[in-house]
Amino acid sequence: MELNERAARIAGEAARDPGRFRVQVSEAPGGGQVIDAGVNAPGGIEAGLLLARVCLAGLARVSLETMVQDSAGAQEITGKLTSCPRVQVHTDHPVAACMASQYAGWQLSVGKLFAMGSGPMRAAYGKEELFSHVGFTEQPACAVGVLETSAIPGTEVFQHLSEKLGIHPRGITLLVARTRSLAGSLQVVARSVETALHKLHLLQFDLSRIESGYGAAPLPPPAKNDLAALGRTNDAVLYGARVTLWVRGDDESITAIGDRVPSSSSSDFGAPFGEVFERYGRDFYKVDPALFSPAQVTFQNLDTGHTHVFGKPAPEVLERSFFG
Repeated sequence: MELNERAARIAGEAARDPGRFRVQVSEAPGGGQVIDAGVNAPGGIEAGLLLARVCLAGLARVSLETMVQDSAGAQEITGKLTSCPRVQVHTDHPVAACMASQYAGWQLSVGKLFAMGSGPMRAAYGKEELFSHVGFTEQPACAVGVLETSAIPGTEVFQHLSEKLGIHPRGITLLVARTRSLAGSLQVVARSVETALHKLHLLQFDLSRIESGYGAAPLPPPAKNDLAALGRTNDAVLYGARVTLWVRGDDESITAIGDRVPSSSSSDFGAPFGEVFERYGRDFYKVDPALFSPAQVTFQNLDTGHTHVFGKPAPEVLERSFFG
């Protein structure tokens, strides 16, 4: 799939034309390219779409559309929520794009920088347990990653990644944005399909059965700080995302786990994520893992022609989260 090479071409668009994307491009001493899309740089919608495309290794289309175009369940979207555009993603390579690349599965803690690493550099590392199930590891000449962080990575970060990846720092590109930035929020909300696939992986569903995926989730209004943005972007997926997956195989295995797929299967469902996060002392690992899933997941079976729908959006929770 050449995930890192695909992502490098997309990142190159911003590096060649930083003014268009309102990003800042710099090089760390000793090598390593940084594309700041929302730490010190203003970034914006275009930068956010580019971040999402990089995370997905160029194997998905990402767009921004108005909520009022969502005719399915439009009666549920009222009031201020209609002002929130939707981040839409669709892919014909869901496992490679979402699991081998986009999923934030690499926890980086180097010096003063802590961030969750996304993007195809994870496939170059390949040490996450997830890769023993999904494959797609590679040994590329370059590596590209996305960090959700409020700090600009320096030399020690690139040296750390160089040792892990076996790639000279000059061959590593990191795109960064803080959560509360417009670009940072958009790239998080673009994870609707990824969130569904990861939940299915936890439920031991065979991801190779998934041929294509589509997801849409509302882009929340700006938050006053990164913690508030963390809550709103999570709520956008947990309470507002609709995902459709086109699958192969039998229907029985789908219906057997169907009710456990959407976020409503969690005992923590019903409160804005910010409240849940505070309840557990801001410890992600204490939150019920079942919560991390889209609000609604639809399976379209390409073999049987049957459709299975589980869960539904919770606009009342989104209202509290976004505008409360």
